[in-house]
Amino acid sequence: MNNIPNVKLGVIAVSRDCFIVSLSRDRRINFASEVRKKGVDIFEAECVVENEKDALKAVEEVKKQGCNALIVFLGNFGPETPETIIAKYFDGPVMYVAAAEESKNNMINGRGDAYCGMLNCSYNLGLRKLNAFIPESPVGSAIELANLAVEFVPLARAIIGVKNLKIITFGPRPQDFFACNAPIKALYELGVEVEENSELDLLVSFKEHENDPRINDVLSDMAKELGIKGNKYPDLLPKLSQYELTLLDWAESHKGAREYVCFANKCWPAFPSQFGFEPCYVNSRLASRGIPVACEVDIYGALSEYIGACITNSPVTLLDINNTVPEDMYEEDIKTKFNYKLSDTFMGFHCGNTPFCMLCDGGINYQIIQNRLLENGGEPDITRGTLEGDIKAGDITFYRLQSTADSKLKAYIAEGEVLPVKTRSFGGIGVFAINEMGRFYRHVLIEKRFPHHGAVAFKHCGATLFSLFRFLGVEDISFNRPQGMLYESENPFTFRG
Repeated sequence: MNNIPNVKLGVIAVSRDCFIVSLSRDRRINFASEVRKKGVDIFEAECVVENEKDALKAVEEVKKQGCNALIVFLGNFGPETPETIIAKYFDGPVMYVAAAEESKNNMINGRGDAYCGMLNCSYNLGLRKLNAFIPESPVGSAIELANLAVEFVPLARAIIGVKNLKIITFGPRPQDFFACNAPIKALYELGVEVEENSELDLLVSFKEHENDPRINDVLSDMAKELGIKGNKYPDLLPKLSQYELTLLDWAESHKGAREYVCFANKCWPAFPSQFGFEPCYVNSRLASRGIPVACEVDIYGALSEYIGACITNSPVTLLDINNTVPEDMYEEDIKTKFNYKLSDTFMGFHCGNTPFCMLCDGGINYQIIQNRLLENGGEPDITRGTLEGDIKAGDITFYRLQSTADSKLKAYIAEGEVLPVKTRSFGGIGVFAINEMGRFYRHVLIEKRFPHHGAVAFKHCGATLFSLFRFLGVEDISFNRPQGMLYESENPFTFRG
């Protein structure tokens, strides 16, 4: 994953001048020790902040050590102005936490009042309009706060990634694919840069990579990944290798002032006839390296994928919320084995952008639907290049960040799993199960006008996604509500047998 930020974590302790400074210092040392026990490196600023000059000194100290994410630690009540301007002068995500009292036997000189201080800290951050992260339970013991530090790392990774991201696109959205069309104004407000290009630009660059001396190395790597069984069309690999190099070179030469990139590319209907293949397998390979390539110029899909890659530090994918599970499949393969209703299940599908490592018996194939349209259902040629296989069983989080037509951000998050059930279908596809999916489908996905594309992270990461979306200023965050918890639009009188 070479397109994902590395987080270097720092901690600055703060102390109100009417409290004993050693209380904050000692508590910071204990906290940092617990963080390291959990396998996370953390740099401790020696300067304990009591005034504004201390704040500047401490920020400079952590910056010199290369810290790009910071924890401000209230070992006692804390100085309100100095502790909050740290977030102003530190260029990166900042989390505020506070120490709980430690013993009934030390409640005079050992009482820190950080429980009280956190309230005024939050109030002062608001006065200064500083965007800092305060976790759900920000006051705790050294061990409890160390757990928060561990949880802060993937959140910080995503914040840094989004703030330094460029989304590169090729081609306009396909006709009648309004679902992938949304204003990009909200992206600029997030700090994301967008570079929009023509498919002709991509085609010209692709042709310039013909006979690139690196093609054989990429081809060999593809063949090794696919294996004999998955390499159904070995004659296709040179073109796919050429295309992979085209995208990687474009990303490197067009980063500009940004550190990270992802793509949102058009892949039909003109692409196969002009390039001579489908790009799905190449898209999957880039996704496995932390460079998502969203299908059908889905810009917000690309951003959603990239966010998931940052949070999980592992491959993600983008799928259609595609079709229902046939009732006979449910009765035979799901009902007696898993605690899900038929309406809790659905199939997630795309032509072949899901990374090879997340598929069972994956291999290159051809796009059946495009083959019907472009090759009259005959022997496939230009429609080859998809990556097919059933998606591996395991935990997933289905989610999406999206802009409305009036450029307001909204999001949804739903944790679930891919079931170990054979799909008996084509493409990169899996049988998904999410509790109360039927209601979620109607009262979130339909009611709030979300498109059919959803990003998939291959682990449960809903808590971090929710914190991130809140940090980014998303006010409308939906989730799959359990039975008994009605959606605002849900009819309370509807009979549910």
